[in-house]
Amino acid sequence: MNAPRVIHLGPEDNVVVAVDVVSAGDVAHGLTARQKVMKGHKMAVAPIREGEPVLKFGQIIGFAKSHIAPGEWVHEHNVGLHEFDRDYRFAEDARDDGLLPVAERATFEGFRRLSGRTGTRNYIGILTSVNCSASVARFAAAEVERSGALAAYPGIDGIVAIVHGTGCGHAAYGEGFEVLRRTQWGYASHPNFAGVVMVGLGCEVFQIGRMKSEYGLVESDTFRTLTIQETGGTKKTVAAIAAAIRDMLPRAAAARRETRPASELVLALQCGGSDGYSALTANPALGVASDILVRNGGTSILSETPEIYGAEHLLTRRAATREIGEKLVARIRWWEEYTAKNGGEMNNNPSPGNKAGGLTTILEKSLGAAAKGGRSTLRAVYEYAEPVTERGFVYMDTPGYDPVAATGQVAGGANLICFTTGRGSAFGAKPAPSLKLATNSDIFRRMEDDMDIDCGGILHGQSVEETGRAIFDHVLAVASGRHTKSEDLGYGDAEFVPWQIGAVM
Repeated sequence: MNAPRVIHLGPEDNVVVAVDVVSAGDVAHGLTARQKVMKGHKMAVAPIREGEPVLKFGQIIGFAKSHIAPGEWVHEHNVGLHEFDRDYRFAEDARDDGLLPVAERATFEGFRRLSGRTGTRNYIGILTSVNCSASVARFAAAEVERSGALAAYPGIDGIVAIVHGTGCGHAAYGEGFEVLRRTQWGYASHPNFAGVVMVGLGCEVFQIGRMKSEYGLVESDTFRTLTIQETGGTKKTVAAIAAAIRDMLPRAAAARRETRPASELVLALQCGGSDGYSALTANPALGVASDILVRNGGTSILSETPEIYGAEHLLTRRAATREIGEKLVARIRWWEEYTAKNGGEMNNNPSPGNKAGGLTTILEKSLGAAAKGGRSTLRAVYEYAEPVTERGFVYMDTPGYDPVAATGQVAGGANLICFTTGRGSAFGAKPAPSLKLATNSDIFRRMEDDMDIDCGGILHGQSVEETGRAIFDHVLAVASGRHTKSEDLGYGDAEFVPWQIGAVM
């Protein structure tokens, strides 16, 4: 009988990761297992005394709560976390990203917008300023679809009602309001929308007129606004929205895909339902794809600040300047204060599903999550939903909760998402198509209708680089119109979740 496979990720590591189930008594890595170790979980390969660090990837992922003997299962029952100093070494590893000559760069087929940006999809959106107008937006989208008007315009991807649960009951100034305003503006101007209707109730805190004034927005053939109260109630507002959309349809349908440089792609990097394989397969492979995109002049956005906590020192070393690195550390400090103020802590992550998949502490999870960002130089750090204007590898401060994080990235300009998962996340984020990358072949087979790419082959000899190249090629195909599994399933209408900061009143 073959010995169960384990992976020793580095000479300094005092644990290995189980590729196969290791039963008590099995010999793995030359050691006899003292306990059962499930797939993706860790086994000690050296004595770890109480208080000593547990090392994976050559990095600290926690500290032994008690003595851990070689062959023991290593998880939350015997590993804990406490504060320790990190050496940020700002900009030490910044490097030339190796941009390809323009003539050698990849291309895709996208929609060139008047703004100069490029869309990967051609939707019409109904945005809502407040939860009170959410139902009207959905009624109007259903009315247009029920009418059959879209049948004459196959070049339009659909009508999307972008609704949310806030917009009132909060202060009309301050951080929370600014976040919502940036998010709404980012969607209203998104290149994946050929046209937008924004609808409000009329008396809410988030006033459409104020946003139009502050951003210099004017009504046009592709941007219309109205409120339920001014229009005369629900039925009249539904009819008015439907009429505005019917007027937009011919113009939206006139947009045609044309060859565009890959430098026009803005790729959101996401992970959810992570497991012990995330850091070994899908995340580093996505990091390779991110680096390829950067070399082609494009942009990739890493986010989810609570899920890079403990790995931020690896990013500060790659910052183009000390100031960029310090801005990232400042966001980490903000999160420490934010969680403490709300009676939480940064290590309330990983989730139960993450732990079942083999992740023990936030430090371990963060090391894997940061791998999505590849090795390119960090060119900028943005606050939530800020417009991403710098090309290359950048960071956006967001929560780790996937819908909220992706909403900020899309508002910042992401026109496509790559989402890695080991436990099986079900996700989409209209108007940006969302590619799902499975970290292991078991979850790919179990959820084949949801997963686009199986990265589990890396555990069986396929190279990370080869898989990363395949991901990049798939990104180009999706950007050119190929549907993702989540699009075929209809995901994306309910995943607009702006980050709600501050008191609800």
